[in-house]
Amino acid sequence: MASTRRKPRRRVWPKIRLLLLVGAVAAGATALYPVWRAANPEPTELTVRYRTDTPASTGAAKPWLEVFNTSEKTVSLSDVTLRYYFTADGASEYAFNCVQAAVDCSDISGTFDTPDSPTDTADRYLEIGFTADAGTLKPGANSRGIELQLYRVDHKDLEQSNDRSFDAEKTSYKESKLVTAYKRGTLVWGEEPDGNTQASTASAGASAASRPTVPAGVLFDNFHYRGPDDPALSRHGWLVRTSKGGPGIDDTWSAKGVSFPAEKDALGAQVLQLQATTDGTEAGTHQASLGSTGTEFREGTFAARIHFSDKPTSGDNGDHVNQTFYAIGGKGTKYSELDNEYMPNGGWGAPGPKLDTTSWYSYEKGDRVTSKLEESLQGWHTVMITVDDDVVTYLLDGKKLFSSSGKYAPRAGMSVNFNTWFVDLPFKGDRVWDMQVDWLYYNANDIVSPKDVGTEVKEFSDNGMNYFNTVPAS
Repeated sequence: MASTRRKPRRRVWPKIRLLLLVGAVAAGATALYPVWRAANPEPTELTVRYRTDTPASTGAAKPWLEVFNTSEKTVSLSDVTLRYYFTADGASEYAFNCVQAAVDCSDISGTFDTPDSPTDTADRYLEIGFTADAGTLKPGANSRGIELQLYRVDHKDLEQSNDRSFDAEKTSYKESKLVTAYKRGTLVWGEEPDGNTQASTASAGASAASRPTVPAGVLFDNFHYRGPDDPALSRHGWLVRTSKGGPGIDDTWSAKGVSFPAEKDALGAQVLQLQATTDGTEAGTHQASLGSTGTEFREGTFAARIHFSDKPTSGDNGDHVNQTFYAIGGKGTKYSELDNEYMPNGGWGAPGPKLDTTSWYSYEKGDRVTSKLEESLQGWHTVMITVDDDVVTYLLDGKKLFSSSGKYAPRAGMSVNFNTWFVDLPFKGDRVWDMQVDWLYYNANDIVSPKDVGTEVKEFSDNGMNYFNTVPAS
């Protein structure tokens, strides 16, 4: 009788138990991953450190920043943007300037915008960007200090106690995740106002490609300053005149006439204002002047948008007041001066209103050539001077006024100046005269058309490039 063999039992149960064990371990690992990741975060590409030296209530916030490259690859600063979050105090426009930076203030831009998800402590932010000339950060490198000022253009105090990124305790550089950093628009450092800390694409402003390139040999300034004692003003090469001498009423140059008020018709919502005041006596007279400390300006294109006044801001009309935009430099046989002088009531025996455009060869000998435009210039105008192959041309709102050449062309580098002063004091009584300047543009390399000047300066201002100077020093 044949024996019956029992079929071997399949070893299924051990396999099921193994699968269950693997699943349990995987589930546990998944559940514990957030805890592990929090304790072992991925290395950041950038780290931002912040400091300030201002109290909560102040005339200007001072967010001073440093950027560290904490990755293993070189980072181009032009790919980096930083956001400082604050709460708007009222309806005023805001402005910023760069006081000093190791990467050079000429290579820093600043724009304002609103977060996608505003909060009680962050309904605005200042975004800082860098030009291609700002260079790169090697692994482990530090940008070093970037000293900024943020302020209201109406110059009222800021209340920083409810500003997300402000921290009065950080009086020396310390890490701050309340200042966010982006690389090519992607969040790589910090916490956004809605609490996001994960890599995400910024919705506005963080594109380096959107910023125009800073051209070589160009100065641009739209006068985003707090006042005559703003440290950024002198750092950017400007001098408020308080020295003795003329022209006008001798020894009456004063810093009190230089200010930077809000102006809705200005390109950057703020202007340089030069105010001359008098009561009709020398002792009661104050004239105002702002000029460059550098004398690197000679050939190329000079341009400024200026508001001339036909009447005093207050007091009786009739002063022989002079509102000027000019370049001057050199001595002796190198003396050079190119003038635009607007005198609404005339001066030196000639009636007004008139704009004198003058090229000088010798001040001592009175050797000059001049042209006179006899019409009112009340309001805003673009005033230009071009110097090309020893030919000097003066233009107003794109229209040629006058050209000079030969020995009347500048023979030395010059400074650029704006001032308001009195030719004489014809009567007693208090009066105030104001001249305003929206922006200054100078191109040492090219003769730029009036239309192209306007296009360039608007592009610079729209992209937060309020100041830069790439003109080689003389």
